[in-house]
Amino acid sequence: MSSSSSAALESDDGSSSSSSDNDQEQVKKDIWKGHYSSAHKILLVGEGDFSFSLCLARAFGSARNIVATTVDTHQELVKKYSNVVENVRELQDRGSVVLYGVDATAMSRHFFLTTQRFHRIVYNFPHVGFHFPEGNGCQIKLNKQLVKGFLRNAKTLLKKENGEIHVSHKVGEPYDSWDLVKKAEKIGLSLHKTSRFSKKMYPGYAPKRAHGAAADAAFKLGESVTYKFRLRECT
Repeated sequence: MSSSSSAALESDDGSSSSSSDNDQEQVKKDIWKGHYSSAHKILLVGEGDFSFSLCLARAFGSARNIVATTVDTHQELVKKYSNVVENVRELQDRGSVVLYGVDATAMSRHFFLTTQRFHRIVYNFPHVGFHFPEGNGCQIKLNKQLVKGFLRNAKTLLKKENGEIHVSHKVGEPYDSWDLVKKAEKIGLSLHKTSRFSKKMYPGYAPKRAHGAAADAAFKLGESVTYKFRLRECT
């Protein structure tokens, strides 16, 4: 829980009656949507049609705290997704930074991102594309390399104070074989919490297959979880 949400609790139960007017004003301004607050500086990685980013922006009333990225170029996105132009335009109008061609496994060296640090870094349903059948060993290996590279880079861009890396991920095989938690632990992250992922929590979010001829088709989530990682505390 962020310091802003803690302040809200204290104000509600009366235990912080001496809080300043400025603190009370800040509490009122903080808006939550799912796991994310308007007070968070948020990096969204691997966006498809940017509908998740836009959901948060609409909930917050602004996107000035959001940096939304995709591995695709603008031209590739237009070919893939029917509504991406409108989504990106609205995001930018609301104040978001939108970045194209951002590789999740190398983003810590991106000319803009390298200067930033974030409270939340979010990658929803990472996937390299359908090169082999989903349960094929080669496909699993490619996806493991993707999440490992992402976690390593996200760790560099994370704020040290209560920063979290969120990966929403399908559960069950073959997805459990990606060893997400083990990958995170090996690079100095610890699992803080897991939460069931519900698309209903994010109105307008439309997960896409993102690859191949049916890139704009819906990606069926099934049972899914958001893994929340933090920097491992030194002992």
